[in-house]
Amino acid sequence: MILTTTPQVDGYTIREYRGVVTGETIIGANVFKDFMAGIRDIVGGRSSSYEKVLREALDTSMQEMIQRAQSLGCNAIVGIDIDYETIGASGSMLMVATSGTAVVV
Repeated sequence: MILTTTPQVDGYTIREYRGVVTGETIIGANVFKDFMAGIRDIVGGRSSSYEKVLREALDTSMQEMIQRAQSLGCNAIVGIDIDYETIGASGSMLMVATSGTAVVV
């Protein structure tokens, strides 16, 4: 599967546009990760626990989008957009949404 944020793929001609495909993932961050991230905010540095959760959510969302494109008989997704949001009463859930156009090249 060819994946790109651009509207076309260099060296390929898009033969068919089959529609928009999406992937959504919502992951809860547990209390320990919240606590450790709070300490990182105070003393500085990166929060590797949150980075790991974000990466997992992105990978899951992308795989879901790829599966939807494959089910349409596509071999590429162009114009990919990735959005991150916190949701829930206290912002304790992380959402990653991906979207793009499924195409045949």
